[in-house]
Amino acid sequence: MKYLSIFFLFIILSCNSGTQQFRKAENALDAGREFIDATLKGDFKKAAFYTLPDSQNITYLQQVEKAYLQKSSTEKKEYSNAVINIKEVTDLSQNITVITYSNSFDNKPHTIKIVYQNNQWMVDLKYTINGNL
Repeated sequence: MKYLSIFFLFIILSCNSGTQQFRKAENALDAGREFIDATLKGDFKKAAFYTLPDSQNITYLQQVEKAYLQKSSTEKKEYSNAVINIKEVTDLSQNITVITYSNSFDNKPHTIKIVYQNNQWMVDLKYTINGNL
């Protein structure tokens, strides 16, 4: 019985080793920071985990990924090594936060909206793309 239990534990761990688990964001800043870091590093599976899952957001994230993939390897490395500079965090309500930030590579200002839905903080790219709250 002991060996059977060890065998099943091994099988379960083997099945889970191929899937990457991400940590649920504790607050809006955490979700924003994780999303920004993932996109800078080109980890779009992780970025998707922190993105509000609707058709528009999925399309926008695919566009961001496509633009990232077109960058040179030097640019990708620079973005990957960039530091996130949070400029402003604005709580518009208990469930909506807007973060203005830049990164140390391109120093361009960027803004993302984070919303709390279904007990989870998620990035809503619709705001980033078209500016509507």
